[in-house]
Amino acid sequence: MTVDPATALPDAAPAESEPRKGLVGLLVADGALCAVLSVFYLGLYIGGVPFPITILLAAVINLLLVMAVRTETGSLGTAAWPLLAWVVGFGLCLLGGPGGDMVVVADWRILLLPIAALAPAGFYLFSARINAITQAARQSAPRP
Repeated sequence: MTVDPATALPDAAPAESEPRKGLVGLLVADGALCAVLSVFYLGLYIGGVPFPITILLAAVINLLLVMAVRTETGSLGTAAWPLLAWVVGFGLCLLGGPGGDMVVVADWRILLLPIAALAPAGFYLFSARINAITQAARQSAPRP
C-alpha cells in the first residue's frame, strides 16, 4: 500500500527516549582506546619516512565519537566525555611503564597528536554550543 505524501498526516514526533547508558559507556571507553592505539602506532614508518596516520585517524574517530554521544544523549556536556577519556588515556601513555619502558616517541609527532586529535571535536562542541546559545537568544528576544 502506498501513501500520497501530499495527503498523508505528518508523523508524530518520536517520544523522548532514555539514552542507552551501556552504549554511551562503550563510546567513552572507545575514546580511551583510541588514545592508546594512536600512541602505540604513532611511530609507524613506511620505508625510512615517518607516517603518522594515527594523528588523522584519532581526529576523525574523536569527532565521530563526540557526535555519536551527542546524538544518543542530546547533551553537549555528556558529548565531551569521549574527549575526556581520550585525554586520560593519552596521559596514561605518557607515564612510564614497568621497568621505565616508554611508549611515547619523543619528537614532533607526540606534540601534534593531542592538538590534532582534540581540535576537530572541540570545534564541533564549541560551534554546537554557540548555535544553542544563539537559538535560545533568538527565541527569548521580544518581538516589536
